[in-house]
Parts: sequence; structure tokens; C-alpha cells
Amino acid sequence: MTKPLVRAAMIGCGGMARWHIRQMARQQNTTTISVVCEPSADAYETSSQVFKEAGLQPPPNQPDLKRLLAGYAGKLDAAFIITPHAYHHEQTVACMEAGLDVLLEKPMVMNAAEARSLIAARDRTKRLLVVAFPGSLSPQIRLAARMVQSGELGELVTISGVVWQGWKTGTIGTWRQAPEVAGGGFLFDTGAHLLNTVADLAGQDFDEVSAWLDNRGCPVDILAAVMGRLKSGAMVTLHGCGDTIRVCQSDVRVFCSKAIIRTGVWGERLEMQRDGEPDLKPVEVPESLGVWQQFLAVREGTLANPCPPEVGLRMSKLWDAIKASAAKHGQPVKCE
Repeated sequence: MTKPLVRAAMIGCGGMARWHIRQMARQQNTTTISVVCEPSADAYETSSQVFKEAGLQPPPNQPDLKRLLAGYAGKLDAAFIITPHAYHHEQTVACMEAGLDVLLEKPMVMNAAEARSLIAARDRTKRLLVVAFPGSLSPQIRLAARMVQSGELGELVTISGVVWQGWKTGTIGTWRQAPEVAGGGFLFDTGAHLLNTVADLAGQDFDEVSAWLDNRGCPVDILAAVMGRLKSGAMVTLHGCGDTIRVCQSDVRVFCSKAIIRTGVWGERLEMQRDGEPDLKPVEVPESLGVWQQFLAVREGTLANPCPPEVGLRMSKLWDAIKASAAKHGQPVKCE
């Protein structure tokens, strides 16, 4: 029996949304994007071209979310929210209260207080909420986290992660460098993947952190160095460089007493070297078509939610502590 298509609303049609549209276009047998919500006519027109290139009719645009939810009542199943960070909380609550399941772009919200509020809204509405961290939703990170946390690889000793991108130049004049809308700079934007994936692999909260942020003459942080200690006592180093050549890459190493894992903040690879082996070797995992495919698997009940709002709260607490430590010139801060 053919499953009915999931009727989705895409909230936001910027550059990241266009990347997701291309991925979702490969899943036409599961999903139809019924409507989009984009206040910028230029952004909507650019996204319409992406639909056309994929052989799809561009969906209509209703720029006002309140009107969209009222006009499409009973005609939608889910929403994919891909908007500037400051709007995530209000838009997600509105969609869940309208009866929709939600896939929400990272970072989930601006701070821990908003994260707790969103968890309460999820519990009140009984809707599904998945945070679109590609690391958490990747088979690579899910497998690596299970191996680390099961004890199969021995004691977790340390984790070292780095992410780098020519972010500063590429975001000048955009909302990503407006603190009141973005909530932070490179470490809260691209670097959010680093914070989340490392915490995912550890499977536990941070106990305390020391952090230094450098704005490099911008309104938001561009460079970041963070040292932390997990609840277990294992140590972590995090390095974010948003002022480099025009690339976007990452590297994460997990050091256990019986093995070393190498992966990336998006789950873009998984390699392992066990004790006695000469080199890192690739670990095979199932292919993934990205976060929307994984969201549908959670929605269908074939995958336990790897990235619920509790994950967003965990990262929010870490980000709040990083900001607090950086404001004190690296003084250690507890992750309350």
C-alpha cells in the first residue's frame, strides 16, 4: 500500500533552505512541499528556480505565518523551519499549536530559557519536534556515539574538535552578523554543529568550560577557543575559526582507552583505529539523504528521535556558559 505524501510547509526560503529543497526533491515519493512562507520576494523567486530545476512546480508563498497556518488548517502535516535564529522559538510554537510536527533548523533557540519553553510547548501540544542537526541525524554520529557510550571502545578520555570556514567575509552585511537576530557569531552558527556533535558523542553534559571569543572587528564572534570538562571528568577542546580561506570543513577526534574515532561535525565521515591496528579505517554506515529523510523516519516510528528539543537545551546551556566565561576572559564557568 502506498503511503500518503507528507504535506509540508517550508518556513524560510534562504540559502540553507534551497540546499534542503534540493535534498527533498530527491524524495518526491515521500513528501510534497505544499506552501512556503518567505517575506522576501527575491528569496522566493530564487527558490522557485530551484523547484523548477528539479522538475517541480514552485509552491505558493504566504509571507505571513499566522495567515498560512489559518489558511492551510487541516491541509498540512509538518513544517520545516529554516529562518534566522531569533524567530525559531515563536515560529515553532505556532506550528506545533497548529497541529504540525516540526523539523527545526539549528541552533534550536537563542538560549536555555527559550529551550525550556520550547520543551514545555512540545509537551503541551504532543507534537513531534526534531532539531535539524545533520550530525545528530547522521548514521555516522549515531553509530559512533553508541560505540563510545556503550563502553565498547573503553574509557572516554578526551575529545578534540575543530571547524573552520571563510564565514566572516561571506556573512558581512547579513543577519548572521546581527547579534539581536543571530544570537551569536561563527561559533553559534556553523560552530553550533561542533558544540552539538561533540556533546552527542560524549553522551553527557559539560560540567564546566573556559572560553575565549574574538570578534575580529565584527559585531559577533569570529574566532573561538573552548576548553571543557565533562561530567565524567573527560576533557574536551573546541576550536572555531570563522576567518580563513573560502572553505567549510571540520575534524573531530574521540580518544578512548581502546580506540580512536575520527569524524566530522556534520557526520561527513567515520573512521576508527582500534588498539593494535596501524591506521584509521573507514566504518561503513547506511546512506542518508539528509535531515528530512531522518525526520520522516522518526515521524513514522522507525527511528527513535536522535535530536529532540532536550538536545537543543543541552547545547543552549553549553553556549550560555561559553558566553559567560568569555565575558570573564576565560574564567571557568559551571554549565548550570
